[in-house]
Amino acid sequence: MEIKPGKLLESINSPEDLKKIDRAKLTQLSEELRNFIIDSVSVYGGHFASSLGVVELTIALHYVFNAPYDQLVWDVGHQAYGHKILTGRRNEFYTNRVYKGISGFPKRNESKYDAFGVGHSSTSISAALGMAVASAIKDESDRQHIAVIGDGAMTGGLAFEAMNHAGVANSNLLIILNDNNMSIDPNVGALKDYLTDITTSHTYNRLKDEAWKILGKLNKLGGPNAQELASKFENSVKSFLLKQSNLFESLNLRYFGPVDGHDVDHLVSILSDMKDIKGPKLLHCITTKGKGFEPAEKEQTKWHATGSFDKVTGAIHKKSFAEPQPPKYQDVFGHTLVELAKANEKIVGITPAMPSGSSMNIMMEALPDRAFDVGIAEQHAVTFSAGLATQGLVPFCNIYSTFMQRAYDQVIHDVAIQNLPVNFCLDRAGFAGADGPTHHGAYDLAYMRCVPNMIVAAPLNESELRDMMFTAQMPREKKAFTIRYPRGEGVMPDWRTPMKAMEIGKGEEIVEGKDIAVLTIGHIGNLAIEASKELLEDGFSVAVYNMRFVKPIDENLLHTVFEKFDHVITIEDGTIIGGFGSAVLEFMAEHNYKAHIRRLGIPDNIIEHGTQAELQHQCGFDKQGIKNAVRELLTIEKKEMV
Repeated sequence: MEIKPGKLLESINSPEDLKKIDRAKLTQLSEELRNFIIDSVSVYGGHFASSLGVVELTIALHYVFNAPYDQLVWDVGHQAYGHKILTGRRNEFYTNRVYKGISGFPKRNESKYDAFGVGHSSTSISAALGMAVASAIKDESDRQHIAVIGDGAMTGGLAFEAMNHAGVANSNLLIILNDNNMSIDPNVGALKDYLTDITTSHTYNRLKDEAWKILGKLNKLGGPNAQELASKFENSVKSFLLKQSNLFESLNLRYFGPVDGHDVDHLVSILSDMKDIKGPKLLHCITTKGKGFEPAEKEQTKWHATGSFDKVTGAIHKKSFAEPQPPKYQDVFGHTLVELAKANEKIVGITPAMPSGSSMNIMMEALPDRAFDVGIAEQHAVTFSAGLATQGLVPFCNIYSTFMQRAYDQVIHDVAIQNLPVNFCLDRAGFAGADGPTHHGAYDLAYMRCVPNMIVAAPLNESELRDMMFTAQMPREKKAFTIRYPRGEGVMPDWRTPMKAMEIGKGEEIVEGKDIAVLTIGHIGNLAIEASKELLEDGFSVAVYNMRFVKPIDENLLHTVFEKFDHVITIEDGTIIGGFGSAVLEFMAEHNYKAHIRRLGIPDNIIEHGTQAELQHQCGFDKQGIKNAVRELLTIEKKEMV
């Protein structure tokens, strides 16, 4: 379906085209850009509310600054749709997040206007500061460097580390704080309260303009003494009106704002003035997530990202099924955690700013005193969980697999070394789908199984997830317990099975066979079961083993496999470098077994975005890929016999 742009938007294929538009028409252009995003996402889906909230800011930035010479970095990138549309990708925007189409995030190899690839939170200030310092070294004093970061991303420790450095680096850096009081879910923490104080202080907002007028007069007096006096007066006014010191000023960042982030004309004026102010500075913009689409303004979490929808009624298109469907794994986790917590008062839940994405919100509603959203702060989430464990509580720390990478040191230093029984539930393991390589949970099996004092498991289905969680909350040898599961639905419509304890490190044979053994870990094993049934019809007898645990791995079961089979296939929805297949190879080598072995999984490449099925097919471990691997291995045997 062709999405037609408005007349002004149609004429823009680059920021240079944007600059040719009369400034008085930028409000009209804002409306056209917002409508184009609404029209496109309503048909094709994608991240939605964040991009609507920064339409005017995006236009103002590209109108004032000279990208790509001036370098613009978008934090996370959920809000960069307008940026992509204005920088030459309007005609291919319909391929956004589609297999082999453009990325849903800024990406350096996609466009010269994407100064830095993003996807994870809180990176923009560090990246832009690095660029600014590089420009200073190269004597490019006229080059501007802009980091656009949301108030949610500002809670990440990396953002504070970068601001701390920026304050002494004295580089040409502009930080734009896009403050909408939201990340994906409502923002939390003391920073949120601090920003709210600034934005709701009527005295401050009424008097700041008068104070700045006085500052302007002082600056006109000229001379270093007048400038120093102006700066001191500005800081004292802000501190007096806010009844506290300014956080950003204390880090030596010039603070401006708050300003209306939806007044495009005023933004152009402010940004034009700020270009001439040297050194690190911060502009505080107040925006509304989902601006211009009423349902998204009212339910911002729901509309953070969406499938296709009716742009008139706001009804999201959903598939209808005659039969009950399996639940999402995240919902199985959420409901099961509440069941366990009601029976075990020591259980607590922790998530870093993903309560709805991980379904921790179910426990936050049922047991609010025992479930914690700690903000976009994965490192803190892990060490906070470790602190809880030292006091005899049973923490379930739920983090997306890709974001757990950010807290790896804390897993080793604060949990494993101290023998603390923290439970890590890693959502979105394997391919994340349309979010692409920044969000794929490709590495957790490899990076967790090499950590001492760590149990690593993955359930075949919803029932096994419940059993693993039940096992994880029981008293055990003081080891951490990682349970990883994929994005999306399971396989069991009737999933509320009675929970029972699992024997840690114990797998099972789930399909009998005599020609070849297929060893699987996690949900991907369901494809192996389906493949084995179809192969049996073609005369291939395939044994399928659900290993359940990568660490400790079931050595008794592996002895049985290698004593019985000369052909073995391992399957995992994770990297084959250092993962489950590697563990099986290590076992085979250590015990002097010889077999033809084929590892299926994510290869040693960066895999781009697409549906989970498309990416599994690309990497050769979908159902057809499994069948092909079985046939190829058994064909090798026939050739060797000849």
